[in-house]
Amino acid sequence: MPLKFTTIAPEVISNSETVISVSNLNHSFGKGTLQKQVLFDINLEIKAGEIVIMTGPSGSGKTTLLSLMGGLRSAQSGSLQILGQEMSGASKGQLTKLRRQIGYIFQAHNLMSFLTAKENVRMSLELHENYFQGDINAKAIAMLEHVGLREHINYYPENLSGGQKQRVAIARALVSHPKIVLADEPTASLDKQSGRDVVELMQLLAKEQNCTILLVTHDNRILDIADRIIYMEDGQLKSDGVDIRVKVN
Repeated sequence: MPLKFTTIAPEVISNSETVISVSNLNHSFGKGTLQKQVLFDINLEIKAGEIVIMTGPSGSGKTTLLSLMGGLRSAQSGSLQILGQEMSGASKGQLTKLRRQIGYIFQAHNLMSFLTAKENVRMSLELHENYFQGDINAKAIAMLEHVGLREHINYYPENLSGGQKQRVAIARALVSHPKIVLADEPTASLDKQSGRDVVELMQLLAKEQNCTILLVTHDNRILDIADRIIYMEDGQLKSDGVDIRVKVN
């Protein structure tokens, strides 16, 4: 039976709308003689509802670019607009506001070990005042059911498999209906089938909720879910298009 996500009337974004716009973006770490530039003149646009995979060698700048797009640090040079908000020189308050509109999924599931699956997902809803009027426990349970964890809602992370933990992480990221989901190597620690299940859940979200997904991966087994594949090397965007999968080993 195909999985279905709850409809909580998220704000509709047109498929033609650009939700991520990057122009002449540069970024460095360190200062003075220790400064090292890690991103060079990045230009990229991503539309609402797109699934984009970003790949390339380790150390090529993929995670740095992802963290800038997610508001985890402020852009230094060039323009980076996320959902219409300019991130270059953004204040802490602006970054915090942006992060509430984005779902994050990482290789390490980062679940709270002292919370059950339901409580981990509920915690995400507690960051959004507009959900307080409803039953956030019911919303958390519904999302866990939608990712196939109906029987595990009261399990602690230590009692879940790797694939199940990542499904909880996906439920936590998606329960608030974010406009953008950023995923960094979400299948790296999973076996083939679990990894496939994870990305297909994410793919379903993008299509049903018109959510944009940007996914960093070295996993060649999941490249076919992408609408577009971009390739980074040495801090530069080398290629932008589906034909890039022939470059990936």
